[in-house]
Formats: sequence, structure tokens, C-alpha cells
Amino acid sequence: MGVVLTERQLTIGGEPTLADLSEALVAVYGTDYGVHNPTWISRFTDVTRQAAAYRDRRVLLAGDAAHIHPPMGGQGLNIGVQDAVNLGWKLAQVVKLISPESLLDSYHTERHPIAARVLRNAKAQVALRRMDASTKALNDTFAELLSMDEPRKRIAAEMSGLGIHYDLGVGHPLLGRRMPDLDLATASGPVRVFSLLHDARPVLLNLGEPGRLDIAPWADRVRQIEAGYDGPWELPVLGTVAAPAAVLIRPDGYVAWVGVGTQQGLAEALTIWFGPPAS
Repeated sequence: MGVVLTERQLTIGGEPTLADLSEALVAVYGTDYGVHNPTWISRFTDVTRQAAAYRDRRVLLAGDAAHIHPPMGGQGLNIGVQDAVNLGWKLAQVVKLISPESLLDSYHTERHPIAARVLRNAKAQVALRRMDASTKALNDTFAELLSMDEPRKRIAAEMSGLGIHYDLGVGHPLLGRRMPDLDLATASGPVRVFSLLHDARPVLLNLGEPGRLDIAPWADRVRQIEAGYDGPWELPVLGTVAAPAAVLIRPDGYVAWVGVGTQQGLAEALTIWFGPPAS
């Protein structure tokens, strides 16, 4: 069991104690309910901060070093892990001389706006926790909105991080979004999409005519899978989308290219994200 309380006075410095928790419970509820033997007590404020840049030459920031905010909904842990995953495979490719150093610039470009939205969301939640009559009225209105499917889906996708969309250009709605964890049919049997990403390597899924995609110059870097999928393609927020013929999935699980019957744009996407073709 956990409890979050608002203290009457802001306390700076020092670790909170059981006595502090007891006093806060009494102030709010009139009793401390006999609270004892807490596993963990922590104090936080509504401060929100974000680094202006996530990269300065050889210095790269992620997680709490890049952004801090109140811990509503566990969003800080979520985006901190996503920062690391987004950066990790790019840094590995640059260190191994697979990709140019400019690939690291995409880390800031992609992740900085995500944290900015989370900070905005956290500020809104802090505002909704105020106890005045006007905020209560706003809370009631917000609760009514969340009884509707569309607002509820959008808020859930934002809180969970499943609605993240990187701007990778115009095209299929799946482009720049998290790849769904589909049950695929392959020649070697059924397989889940996310199991293909365990090696932290990019994956090209060919869901159309077998053997029609040629990525020989990148074969040492990109795993190609011939597969089939018969179910609907559904994405958070967007819902059902048209089934693609092929998808190029980055090691962080986001779609870098979508094929709709041709290889148009595939070589460009492979070069941008996974280095120039082998000679």
C-alpha cells in the first residue's frame, strides 16, 4: 500500500521521517491510522526542469540528468528508460564506426520534445491536485471528459508512453511510431515481433511476397524476416491502420520505414539509421 500526501509547509533538505508522515496524515485525515514500519518514505516537490540540450559533443544526458518533475504516473522512469534505449543503439553504432557521429544528434531531436510533453503533463496533474473550489470544478469536468473513449485513450497513451511519435517524415501512420507486438507466422513457426528485437539489432519484416526485398549491402547489420500476419493493425491513439507490406524496425522498437508494395525509400532509411551500404 502506498500513500501520497501534500504537506502544509514546504520542507527543503533532509530525509522525511515516520513522524513527518504521521503528522501529515493527521493534518489531512485527523488520524495517522497507526502507521508504522514504512518500507520507503520520500519527499518531492512540484519542481520541473529540463536540460536545454541532451548532447554537447561527447557529453550525453539521459533520465534524471536530462529532466526532472513530480513522479505522477511513474512517467519519469518510463521516459528515462526510453532515453537510454533510444541513445544506446545509436551510440553503439557510432562507436563501432557503422554510422557517422551525426546520428547522435537525432537523440536530442527525438527525445527532447517527449520529455517536454511529460513535464507539461506533470504540471497539469500538480495543478489538478489543488484543493480550492475552482480546481475541484476543473477536476469534475476532466473526469467527465475521461468517461469518453477518445480522451481516455489519448491520456492513457500519453501517460504510458505508447503514443510517442517521432517525426520521420510523411507516409504511413506507422512511420515513427512504436511497432505493435504482433503474433507473426514464419517458416520456422509462430514468433512475436518483440522477441525479434532481443538482440538489439534492426529488423526488416517482409509481410508481402517472399524474397522481394533486397538489402544485401546491409545484411551484416539488419536482420531480414519473411513473415505473415492476418489480424488487424491497431495503434494507440490512432486505432486501426492499413496493413503495410513491409516495415523496418529500429533496435528501440520504432518504425523507420514502411513499405506499401515497393522498396522506395528503403535504401535511404537504411543509410540514415544503419550506416552506408557495404562496398
